[in-house]
Amino acid sequence: MLAGTDLARRLEAAEALHDVACAEAHQRLDPALGSAVLEVAGGYAIFMGAESPLTHALGLGMCGAVRAEEIARMESFYAQRGVSVSVDVCPLAHGSLLELLAHRGYQVMEFNNVLVRDVAGTSIAPTAEDCVRLANPDEEQLWAHTVGRGFLEKDVLTPAEMDVGRSIWHMPGVRCYLAFRGDEPVAAAAMTISGGLAICFADGTLAGHRRAGWQSALVRRRLRDAAEAQCDLATASTLPGSVSQRNYERCGFQVVYTKAVCCQGGEEAA
Repeated sequence: MLAGTDLARRLEAAEALHDVACAEAHQRLDPALGSAVLEVAGGYAIFMGAESPLTHALGLGMCGAVRAEEIARMESFYAQRGVSVSVDVCPLAHGSLLELLAHRGYQVMEFNNVLVRDVAGTSIAPTAEDCVRLANPDEEQLWAHTVGRGFLEKDVLTPAEMDVGRSIWHMPGVRCYLAFRGDEPVAAAAMTISGGLAICFADGTLAGHRRAGWQSALVRRRLRDAAEAQCDLATASTLPGSVSQRNYERCGFQVVYTKAVCCQGGEEAA
């Protein structure tokens, strides 16, 4: 696996278009929220509500130098919606991006690992604990509730929190999965495919059922489906050192780079 600029551009472009599709699905579901997308600096600024983890900018600087006026346009996009800016910065983006963000007072608030594994020509057999299937067409609420409970670690979800899962459900081409213990759903996840790249995301396991192999079972099922769809690569993003990272690594993924999440930390430099 050559973790260079070509791979990074492929991964960042696919993730950006993936998040754009989610924002567009959310806008169709709830136009009143005002989900919006701005194409800027070779990437996208995405707004899906003030509290949404998908309100961020990504893919910037992957196609060349970034100009100060592009950052200003992105900041205006978010200021008009009453939220501060959060930018995912790939370490292989053009150096001008980080220079501009530093000059304008951005601070690194978090890191995310991007993991990849080969899929082409692999055979991933089911194991005894695999009780994973694609969600049925009438299970939108069940899937959204399961993934939301797992991700947010709470049993009662607000309508806005449910809408995040429902937006994922309505993304074009998305595959939503449920894992069951008996008749009880205990975990959920999703996958999209873009140009032979399988993007694994939205992993959530209910608190009382963790450390029992459910996420790994969901990863294996998605890898099997990705191989059947003739994907050559699969990717996922996790917090560094997290249980999710270890589960993906156990399934053959490797970290190819680490992104910084940069947020506005003060007044812009003069």
